[in-house]
Amino acid sequence: MPIILAIETSSELASCALLIDTHRGSQVLSRESGGVRTHSQSVLPMVQELLVEAGIKLADCEAVAFGAGPGSFTGVRTACGVAQGLAFGAELPVIPLVTLAAMAEACRARTGAAEVLAVLDARMNEVYWAQYRYDGARWTTVAEPALCAPEAVQPLATDGLAACGNGFAAYPQAFEGKDFAIGAHADIVPHARDLAVLAAPALATGQALPAAEAQPLYLRNKVAYTSAERQAINAAKAGA
Repeated sequence: MPIILAIETSSELASCALLIDTHRGSQVLSRESGGVRTHSQSVLPMVQELLVEAGIKLADCEAVAFGAGPGSFTGVRTACGVAQGLAFGAELPVIPLVTLAAMAEACRARTGAAEVLAVLDARMNEVYWAQYRYDGARWTTVAEPALCAPEAVQPLATDGLAACGNGFAAYPQAFEGKDFAIGAHADIVPHARDLAVLAAPALATGQALPAAEAQPLYLRNKVAYTSAERQAINAAKAGA
């Protein structure tokens, strides 16, 4: 029965989880810590706490899953680097997973919705978003992860659609009056417990990679701007 460690640090919430599958069902143990400045210091202690609670060693895991992005540039690098380091040391494969898919899983678990729109705050007046469909056994991607202004988010289908993500809370005016945003679960952000749930079928279908091949998912061509560039960007958006 697989045991999977999951690490997620793409937003202001850092989290770790252990998925433990047994003949009696699945159990997910998790830890979380807020504050982006503490992610790199908090992840390893949380991992150690989970291993102690479960009474296992890292080498007993089948794989290390991580939130590959999109998300905070520093955050996705942290998750990738920590997952890669742990996997190398324990000779385990890694499973890169999309953070927006984890949000969709969290929304499905809360609402039962099979059509989910996930919108994550990308800062700089932009959002990451994607749309997913659950068929009762697995997720499929309806709209691939994208980066755009919040006003430009446009789901491909809205029947039975549930929306989630802190992008709705970050830019409420941009989503005002849009039917798909009504009742959005704006408190949902990527979490390792949902990554762990997604990691099990990913492992079963051969999506695990050697640790050396772990890579973050970036949607911005340039992730850091100078003060002058930020002023120019903001001025252009204001002019538009």
